[in-house]
Amino acid sequence: MKRSRFLAYALTGILACSGGLAVWAQRGRPAQNMQTAAKAFLESLDAAQKQKAAFAFDSDERTNYHFTPVKRLGLPLKEMTEPQRKAAFTLLSASLSEKGVQRAASVRDLEKILLSLEMGKGPVRDPELYFFSVFGEPSDTGSWGWRYEGHHCALNWTVVKGRTIVAAPQFYGTNPAEVRVDVPGAPARGTRVLAAEEDLARALLGALTDEQKKTAIIDVKAPADIISGEKRQVAILEDKGLAYSDMNADQKKMLEAIIQEYASKQLNAVARQRVQKLRQGGLDAVKFAWMGSTEKGQGHYYRVQGASFLIEYDNTQGNANHVHSVWREFNGDFGRDLLAEHYRATPHRYVAAR
Repeated sequence: MKRSRFLAYALTGILACSGGLAVWAQRGRPAQNMQTAAKAFLESLDAAQKQKAAFAFDSDERTNYHFTPVKRLGLPLKEMTEPQRKAAFTLLSASLSEKGVQRAASVRDLEKILLSLEMGKGPVRDPELYFFSVFGEPSDTGSWGWRYEGHHCALNWTVVKGRTIVAAPQFYGTNPAEVRVDVPGAPARGTRVLAAEEDLARALLGALTDEQKKTAIIDVKAPADIISGEKRQVAILEDKGLAYSDMNADQKKMLEAIIQEYASKQLNAVARQRVQKLRQGGLDAVKFAWMGSTEKGQGHYYRVQGASFLIEYDNTQGNANHVHSVWREFNGDFGRDLLAEHYRATPHRYVAAR
């Protein structure tokens, strides 16, 4: 697909909206759907499995965030029966958009390529080692959460008072970024699972004037990884880059397209909440910053940062064929801001169920 056609397709959802950033309609009752699916998943487990999958809401494990191949708690796909796997994936489908589900499945399938390439000489590579964990009791009125996590996919949800869904941190990674070998059952040669995340940012960078690039490109060397790393809580990064307020109308739409690409992996209602929070922080102050080479195939990094959120993308490892991408909320990761507000209004403590 030619770049112009690709960008036209990617921007369609935004350009059709008079408000600039896309506003997604909330369909059905997403928090209720997630709750129902979580209950069904837990009910499908035997006692030993539930002991692994169920945690107290106030457990320290809830904010234990990793996207690298480390030892994890939770119940892995490897230990589930087919009906239990179906219930697990129903929960995942109730929590992500179709795009988000497809991305997660493709990331899992890339483990087959790593297993083939490393021939057992690296970390354990297994598409069955993706873990499901539920925190607290899914309910209409209380607060609870759940996590889907494995190598290169770390997705966290918090439901506050049975209604508001917070979906952060949200991490997707790919190794390889572009598939260059043929492995049965894995994504085909030429596949780029996170292609849009790179292509949309490159399109914006290419649309900038030379003067704008002097502000947007903050370092000729890219960091070795996303700066936020696996921190449980992140702070606002250095306030550098080209501000939304200093872009022309077309450039602003391109920046909005990047934001939409990250947000659109979540449910429509969650994406809408993200946009509302972004607007509250002010679009004008949102900045786009690039580090590293501007040539394709060379190490590069970019971020989009506003008052409340951070998007990071890094492709430097593996000869610039290994992507890490993330959406973080400075105060809202794991629902911290909404939970703090809820606790102030209704002081109480969640009792451990485990």
